[in-house]
Amino acid sequence: MQKRERLDPASLVGSGKVDEIAALVRETRADLVLVLNDLRPRQRRNLEKIITVPIVDRTMLILDVFARHARSREGKLQVELAQLRYRQSNLIGAGADLSRLGGGIGTRGPGETKLEVDRRRIQSRISVLRRQLEEVRRQRATRRGAPHQEPLVALVGYTNAGKSSLLNALARSDVLVADQPFATLDPTIRRVYVRPGEYVRVADTVGFITDLPKDLVNAFRATLEELSEADLLVHVIDASNPDWPRQQAAVEALLHELGLGAKPAITVFNKIDAAHGTHADGFVETSARTGAGLDALRERIAECA
Repeated sequence: MQKRERLDPASLVGSGKVDEIAALVRETRADLVLVLNDLRPRQRRNLEKIITVPIVDRTMLILDVFARHARSREGKLQVELAQLRYRQSNLIGAGADLSRLGGGIGTRGPGETKLEVDRRRIQSRISVLRRQLEEVRRQRATRRGAPHQEPLVALVGYTNAGKSSLLNALARSDVLVADQPFATLDPTIRRVYVRPGEYVRVADTVGFITDLPKDLVNAFRATLEELSEADLLVHVIDASNPDWPRQQAAVEALLHELGLGAKPAITVFNKIDAAHGTHADGFVETSARTGAGLDALRERIAECA
C-alpha cells in the first residue's frame, strides 16, 4: 500500500518504491506482481525494466478471471473481444516510442512495422468477433421476441452475492454455483413458481464489480441486454459482506450507466444465515442455503412483476 498526492506518470509509484518492490520480489522469490491500479503502457514498460517478473494490473486480472470462467461460445467470444480491445489500447499507447525506431524520412523501422502488423491483426480479429457477437444479439432478440405469457425477472448484483444459489433455490435447479467471482458469465433462465397459478422466468446474469472495465461492459452488452428486456430487476446483496453498502452503490451506478436506473426493482439481502447485524427495513431477507425468506421473495416478485 502506498499513499501519494498524485500518481507518478512514469512508474505509478515512484522510482524509490519501484526499487523497493523489486528487492521484495527477489527476497520472497515472488513470480508475479499484482497492481490494484490500471497501468498505462509507459508505466508498465518502466516497471518491467526493473521488476523482472510478470506484472498484472487490475483490468488484466479481471479479464483473466473472465477467461477462465467462459464456457459457452458466446462467453468466450465476449472475453476475447474484451482482451483484444485492452491489448489494442496498450499497443496504441506504445506507438510513439516504437515509431522512433525508423531510420529517417520515408523509412520504416522494424518496431513500427511489427506494431502496425499487430494492430492490423488485432483489428481484423475484433471485426470478426463483432460480427459473430452481432449474430448472437440477433438470435437473442429473436428469442426474446417470441410470445411469452410469463414476466421476465433478472437477478442482478455484485459478483459472488449468491445470485446463482438463489436461482437454484427458487427453481430447484442445478445452475453452476461457485464461491468465487464471476462464476456466471452466461445468462441462465429458469421457470419459477411464485404463487398458485403464477410463474415467472428468472434470469441469472453476470455479476458486477466496482469500476468494471469499459471493455468488459462493451463486450458483455449482448448479455446485459437481457436486463433491458426484464419486467423486474431483483438486486441481490451479500448480507454477510461488511462492505455491502459500497457494493450496492457500485451495482446501482452501473445500472444507471446502462440506462436501467428507472427499471422496477426490489432489493434482496441474501446469505442472512451468515450475516451479522440487521439491514434497512423494507428489504427482503433470504438465505439460499437454508431456504429462509424464499416464500416472502416469491410473494414480492408476484406483486411487482
